[in-house]
This record gives sequence, C-alpha cells and structure tokens, in this order.
Amino acid sequence: MHIKVYANNILEFQARHFRCALGRSGVSEDKHEGDGATPIGVFALKRLLVRTDRIASVSSMLLTQAISPDDGWCDDPAHTQYNRLVKLPFDASHEQLWRDDAVYDLVIEISHNDDPPVPGAGSAVFIHVAQADYAPTAGCVALARDDLLQLLPHWSNDTFIEITDSEYTP
Repeated sequence: MHIKVYANNILEFQARHFRCALGRSGVSEDKHEGDGATPIGVFALKRLLVRTDRIASVSSMLLTQAISPDDGWCDDPAHTQYNRLVKLPFDASHEQLWRDDAVYDLVIEISHNDDPPVPGAGSAVFIHVAQADYAPTAGCVALARDDLLQLLPHWSNDTFIEITDSEYTP
C-alpha cells in the first residue's frame, strides 16, 4: 500500500484526501537535524507507538508498542543511539515521547535515516497527531487524530509513505 503526501499539506490514501501538517520549513531533499523540513522520499512504516492511558485500543496491523513515561528519542547526532528510541533519563539530547499535549498520543515511526542512521541527517521524523490548528511540525507529517485513527486499520509494515515536493491538484 502507498500513502502520498504533497507539499501543499494533503495526504492521499486510496483516493481519499486528508489535510495534514508538514515541517515549518516545508519539504526538502536534503534533510538536516533541526532544519524543520519534512524529508522528501519514500519510507516504510515501521512501528506504531501509542499513549495507552489516553487511547485504550487502536486497530492497526502495524507492530504496536505502548509509550511509557520514560520513553524518549535521541536527536543528538554525536550519540551512538542517534535516531533511536531510548529510555529516560538519557545523557544526550532527546525528545520526550510522553507529552502533555496530544501530538504524540499516536506516533508512527518511519524508515527515515535509520539503516544505519547518518549523524545529522535528521531524526524523529514521524507521522503523528496534528495540533488543532494544523500548526507546522518540526519535520513530521501530522494528521487530525480522528483521521489517523480512521487510516491506521489500513496501514501495515508493507505500507510506504511517499513525501513529494509536488502539489496536489484535484
């Protein structure tokens, strides 16, 4: 299966279209740590991380893991665990996955810069829940929670997301 994300904030799946948020710097073929861009390319969906205290059950064919208060994601290019799930406390720069807002209640890890991670080529690029106003992300693709819950049952580890610099036109 194939998901396509367009530079004008449209996600397309099985001829349906959804509004999404992208990185504050738009999309880029040359992703770098901290640049705020969503990387252009084709990436596999790897794993679904869920805040089970907020979302009791999710229908998904993806490998699913509960997010714990001590989960983080290393974003330090100099660290051996760069662009990996880590346990907190953690001695290097990282993102906290257990957040007060709802954006990481559902997080899909994609195969951007992961096999092996190239230091500085970007980390923590996910599909996750959008803010209510679809504010730009730090480089992720974000969808409304209800849209994400509607799409998840159709996505598996055989699903790929293509992020492009082209614009969707109806």
